[in-house]
Amino acid sequence: MEQEQAVNSKDGFTKLGLNPKLVATLTQMGYEEPTPIQREAIPPLLEGRDLIGQAATGTGKTAAFALPMLQRLATNGKHRGRPSALILVPTRELAMQVAEAMHNYGQALKTTVIPIYGGQPFGQQQRMLARGVDVVVATPGRAVDHLRRKTMDLSGITMLALDEADEMLDMGFAEDLETILSETPADRQTVFFSATLPPRIAGMVKRHLKNPLRIEIAKERGAKGTVPKVRQTAYIIPRRQKLDVLGRVLDLENPASALIFCRTRIEVDDLTERLGARGYRAEALHGGITQDQRTRVIKRLRAGDIDLVVATDVAARGLDIEQLELVVNYDVPVSPDSYLHRIGRVGRAGREGVAITLADPRESRLLKLFERHTKGKIEIAQVPTVADLRARRLELTRLAIEEVIVEGGLDHFRVAVESLAQEHDLMEVALAAVKLAHSARGGDKEQEEEGEAAPAPRDDGRRGLEGPIARIYVGAGRVAGIRPQDLVGAITGEAGIRGDQVGSIEIADRFSIVELPEPMIDNVVNAMRKSLIKGKKVVIRRFVEKGRSS
Repeated sequence: MEQEQAVNSKDGFTKLGLNPKLVATLTQMGYEEPTPIQREAIPPLLEGRDLIGQAATGTGKTAAFALPMLQRLATNGKHRGRPSALILVPTRELAMQVAEAMHNYGQALKTTVIPIYGGQPFGQQQRMLARGVDVVVATPGRAVDHLRRKTMDLSGITMLALDEADEMLDMGFAEDLETILSETPADRQTVFFSATLPPRIAGMVKRHLKNPLRIEIAKERGAKGTVPKVRQTAYIIPRRQKLDVLGRVLDLENPASALIFCRTRIEVDDLTERLGARGYRAEALHGGITQDQRTRVIKRLRAGDIDLVVATDVAARGLDIEQLELVVNYDVPVSPDSYLHRIGRVGRAGREGVAITLADPRESRLLKLFERHTKGKIEIAQVPTVADLRARRLELTRLAIEEVIVEGGLDHFRVAVESLAQEHDLMEVALAAVKLAHSARGGDKEQEEEGEAAPAPRDDGRRGLEGPIARIYVGAGRVAGIRPQDLVGAITGEAGIRGDQVGSIEIADRFSIVELPEPMIDNVVNAMRKSLIKGKKVVIRRFVEKGRSS
């Protein structure tokens, strides 16, 4: 059966007119059959037609223009010393991804590809271009920089592709795109690919494309129901409850990685900090951070070093994280197109994704617009209860134990189990083992009360404080080797208060919470911001949590 499937897969790409070498490469890479956008776009592109393609992110549109581009370069010949094809993309991350895909597809054809983008040394890019390259994958801003400095010659371009054209316009690259297009030969083949095709693209199409074929795969994908592989859910709640509900949603879904959307930079920073205070590993992504910071955040997410990225729409443009499992609209998007862009980040490559929207009652009407736009159903769900969370945590523990059983290698523990079984009922032994596993996974949060998403402070043996109390957030915890005595010593040493004036201390993996008398809070925060804890400067601020006296 597997052999028969491989033959059918090979025939599927061969029937599109692709070079046998490309087909062989696709087979080796595990491609099973062409996607709808590939079936529709590859034949006319091989014929040299200009084309406008509408397809959501994750539908295989990179291969839809990359494969014909590689084949036409191999067939028609390449230019020595100058690129023959140019691909424009909105972000650095997408430039690297597309360049890697082009390299992988074109190995058998010996095609050379380089990405050029901001944040990389200009001289290094200049030297690579000077050595000669067949395909350039570039962000518009950096491409214009090379044109102005005359370090990139586009006179030999025979094929030009704009990937995520609408996003580049949204990001303000319209003028740069016009500059680049005007520097390429008029007889080139031009391809526009985009998840949406707003009217503002029409003028650019009219000026730069010749009788283009228009393909709209996105509508076909939605015609049979919901956006494929994306479960859409909404919670209708007052805005003041959003943070608590978000915590419960994250605990219930338990995603390996998630993307949370806010409208503004300030909201992104605020939510990231509040999630961190609740023990989540979250990072911010918005226009106010540097390119190096952005790259570091994405690298950490891919490596599993963080669980959540909180982002604005613009900062998430071109972001492609294969293992992304959950998208949360913490702020409801302003348009159906924005909603489609956001939820299109999950549900790729055959995996199911989840898109959750937290909507104020006044925003609930927008959900109907989103449903019509995606031709899918958005389920209005009840906020998860504490009982739901307990059941979910227990189910996750059960699944983890089941995985260990399937993996095997348990004989090493047989002696301990047999010894316990001589003194206790075997069922009790199993129950105790499950309890330990459940606790180790952080599942013993049974003390949580209805409406409270954050764990209560842990008692570290210090005496209680009299009078009004408040708490400070310290941006370092167990991972940094922080102990209660470190915090007490730093606070008493810098702020000049007595040790018995420091209340309970909670130390989590990446942050700590310290109780202090309310009148002392501002003085302690100001003093601690100028100091080091274990040789490092850390974030210190007043901690305010819903439902707490502070």
